[in-house]
Amino acid sequence: MQKEQGPFGEILARLKIEALNNMQLAALEANQQDKDIVLISATGSGKTLAFLLPLLELMDPENRATQAMVIVPSRELALQIDQVFRSMGTGFTATCCYGGRLRETEENNLSQAPALIIGTAGRLADHLRRGNIKPEHIRTLVLDEFDKSLEQGYEEELSFIIGSLSNLQKRILTSATRIAEIPAYVGLNEPLLLDHSAETKKEALAIQWIRSEEKDKLETLFTLLCLAGDRSAIVFCNHRESVERISQWLSGKGIVNVYYHGSMEQRDREMALCKFRNGTSNVLITTDLAARGLDIPYIRYIIHYHLPLTAEAFTHRNGRTARMDASGTAILILGPEENIPGYVQQDIPPVALPPRLTIPDKPKWSTLFIAAGKKDKINKVDIVGFLTNKGQLKKEDLGLIEVKDFMSFAAVRKSKIGFMLEKIKNEKIKNKKLKIGIAK
Repeated sequence: MQKEQGPFGEILARLKIEALNNMQLAALEANQQDKDIVLISATGSGKTLAFLLPLLELMDPENRATQAMVIVPSRELALQIDQVFRSMGTGFTATCCYGGRLRETEENNLSQAPALIIGTAGRLADHLRRGNIKPEHIRTLVLDEFDKSLEQGYEEELSFIIGSLSNLQKRILTSATRIAEIPAYVGLNEPLLLDHSAETKKEALAIQWIRSEEKDKLETLFTLLCLAGDRSAIVFCNHRESVERISQWLSGKGIVNVYYHGSMEQRDREMALCKFRNGTSNVLITTDLAARGLDIPYIRYIIHYHLPLTAEAFTHRNGRTARMDASGTAILILGPEENIPGYVQQDIPPVALPPRLTIPDKPKWSTLFIAAGKKDKINKVDIVGFLTNKGQLKKEDLGLIEVKDFMSFAAVRKSKIGFMLEKIKNEKIKNKKLKIGIAK
């Protein structure tokens, strides 16, 4: 397999990856055949690179038209793939299209045809109908997390998009679970099935249960979060209303947390995820929207406040932890009349609680909001320079910095943020006076 990995040595170095895994190598080998590909592999196993590298092999650097499209079920997954592709340093341009974003911004990005378009089905279909996407030269289509798109009812948009791509030569479908039936409109041509789902390191994931004596499981959840301490935890619920109610209740008990669900504004969703990633909060309360497509490493606990409705939902939720070589624990909270679901195919032990639990210490980081981003020509280097020079912070006082299109977030040590805000209140970044404050 040296031949396949060799040309990508520089890309792997940029991504700080020593070598491709078996699944990624198999995808590259399959790409040499003139057949479509269906790739089944667990969440967190590296599927993004497993389709981006084959896609790259099929792209022509001399072609200035759009050559490939990746369709995803969520905007977060689109942004994650876009970030990976840009980090690869391929020389090809890419852009994202998704709902909740100004269409005019995307129309401007599409005016000079990017080589790769990544987006959600509804927004991509809209751009195709408006003529903003020129489909004539699109030869490769990736349907990432395709089973999730089907669950969410995107058949009409997917059928329209695929029907519009009349010159497709390669289709790549990915999923974390087997797809029972692939619709005819996808147009698969004798696909190669690459099923690597059995390669997951199941021993890295411990599954446990705990009984709640009350139907409302809040006190039991509180106990588990005290057990987790300062280690990261995602709490999954089945309803958006429950997410906000639980978040508010936990805040009243002194548990710092953020919440995330599909009815939130895009800015608020990005801010919540940023706070969770950078350690401003170690607890994320969410729906199954967060079960896929979020790039958040080192999550220690998955807590099923509501039992997953299906085996697939259980798999995808648990896929947020025990990723790659890390370990993690998934805990099912059982109400008075609930039992361990039949899809849990093993005997699992109860949670062993220590005799005494204490409320976790408050996180040591706060998140700074800056009202400018990539579209304003602001980058991470600008922000680091501004906060260390004008804000008089040391580098160890700065954590994760994320730059979005029109906003940026920076983790700042909580003990330093008041001092820093006072120092920068009359200062400018790149000769611009920007709104800067603690992210609420």
